[in-house]
Amino acid sequence: MSPASFTKHYAEPERAAGAVRHYRWLTAHAKPLRQPALHAAGPRFLTFERIEGRPVRPEDLPRMAELLGHAHGAAWASDLHSASLDTPHHFEDGTQFDDYLGPREVALRRRHEQGYLPNKTALHAMLGLLQATAEGPCAFYKDSNPRNFIITAQDIVAVDTDDLSLAPLGYDLAKLVATLHLTYGPLTDQAVTTALLAYNSAARRYDARLGTTDRGQLDSFLGLHAVLTAPYVGRNGYHYSLPLRFTHRGAS
Repeated sequence: MSPASFTKHYAEPERAAGAVRHYRWLTAHAKPLRQPALHAAGPRFLTFERIEGRPVRPEDLPRMAELLGHAHGAAWASDLHSASLDTPHHFEDGTQFDDYLGPREVALRRRHEQGYLPNKTALHAMLGLLQATAEGPCAFYKDSNPRNFIITAQDIVAVDTDDLSLAPLGYDLAKLVATLHLTYGPLTDQAVTTALLAYNSAARRYDARLGTTDRGQLDSFLGLHAVLTAPYVGRNGYHYSLPLRFTHRGAS
């Protein structure tokens, strides 16, 4: 009998090919992340090993933060130490690995057009926040929401490689904190601080420069995620909302 499997279908071949490329990059450069085996890849589908377990819950945040710290540290040491947050990186086949600034500037402008930013002043504040956070060593962003990891009896398994781009250290941890809030309600300040300490401790094992994300930086990332995730409130299990803040570090 063949192992149990899960097949994900794609409307566009480019999306399926991108997910495979992301999967293989993570396998090569973010070794602390366990992923399900990829059994087959077609033009519009991917078939993976089926993993039994549950999504991430708030009590898993310290373990998840430590895992992300190790994954980001390993990826920096393996490939991203030469990357820049404002310049697209490239996979081995020459295709583009999106930079941090460009796609998010486009997304913030779209949120303004959609009405999630009330005026151009708010838009310019968020663009300023984005620019202010584009500093330090590069990590990667894989959309770390609670559904994109499976907690098993023995392990944590990362699933869904549809999204992958460059990001500052701590940005994807902030995505997890933000989406846990959206799913389960506000986390305590102590829980967030404890997670950040675990993340920094793990990342620092790969280079001393990697374990320096402070709470102000994390809060700035949360401010960006509040705007970028606003259209999904009320969908995908997101029952709560994040407060929108239109100031950035250094502003009153």
